[in-house]
Amino acid sequence: MDRTEYYLELKRVFASEFSFYLKAANFHWNVEGEPFYQLHLMLERIYNEVLESIDIYAEELRALQIVTPASLSQFLQLTYIQDENAPGDWKGLLQELLLDSDMMAMKFQQLFMVAEEFGDHGLSNFLADRQDAHKKHSWMLRSSLK
Repeated sequence: MDRTEYYLELKRVFASEFSFYLKAANFHWNVEGEPFYQLHLMLERIYNEVLESIDIYAEELRALQIVTPASLSQFLQLTYIQDENAPGDWKGLLQELLLDSDMMAMKFQQLFMVAEEFGDHGLSNFLADRQDAHKKHSWMLRSSLK
């Protein structure tokens, strides 16, 4: 991967992380069912954790002189996360978010390796932390589905 492709992938994963945050917030606001309260709290913890990382990620991009995507149209063009406009039952919501979280962990892992190749060690540390965060989110979501 050359530097241009690397920078584009950093932007795509940034847009995906923001999209993941928005989807988790959507599900938090709209979840219904018997385990409502526990799911409502878990989803809030997930989207708050992701939201806290967004500004740090944007600053990492700016440190590389990458213009950070910052509009809904840019996010829609770049994201790997599929939009969800009609949330269904709570199990379906969790399953969808789990698949997205697993994908995000994989994307962060891939970007970590590329960042290391380019010697962006501070950024790679951040990417490793994001991979770990998504693994934890996936664990929580997976366990809630059992």
